[in-house]
Amino acid sequence: MSRKCLVITVSGLAGSGTTTLCRNLSRYYGFKHIYAGLIFRQMAEEMGMTLQQFQEYAEMHPEIDREVDRRQIEAAKDCNVVIEGRLAGWMVKEADLKIWLEAPIQVRAQRVARREGISTEEAFMQIAEREMQNRKRYLNLYGIDINDRSIYDLVVNTSKWGPDGVFTIVKAAVDHLAPGGDSGAKKK
Repeated sequence: MSRKCLVITVSGLAGSGTTTLCRNLSRYYGFKHIYAGLIFRQMAEEMGMTLQQFQEYAEMHPEIDREVDRRQIEAAKDCNVVIEGRLAGWMVKEADLKIWLEAPIQVRAQRVARREGISTEEAFMQIAEREMQNRKRYLNLYGIDINDRSIYDLVVNTSKWGPDGVFTIVKAAVDHLAPGGDSGAKKK
């Protein structure tokens, strides 16, 4: 059965390339980009906390995660949307395509260090701590093991390809979602 609109989720750990891929999908197909990380950061800012402080606060206040997740689920009701978030694939159960991007932590730390203007060592430590906290929180809150990739339709190691290569791989999947290779997504 062909759909006239698509809902795609893109998940991955810090520095894996999720935002770059979502921006490329958004530009190419005209998809609306919903970014769970941005929602989380905005909520931290609204509460006058750093991201690390808010991360710790969220561990003790499950309503924070539930609100981020609620907004993702609500956004999935739109047509032609790409939803980015670590748990997006788990939360948006009826997504047409669930993508997980991964890369070794050393590669991700280098990317985050460049993006944030910090040392690779500092980025590595921040990522490792945050991922440990998140994994524990997701297990406690939802019973979700973030390391379980079984729900994803496509898993791409972004250390093997640059942003254009990753986009080419994902574009092939998007373009072949519907019978006959016509995804129904309108190209801009």
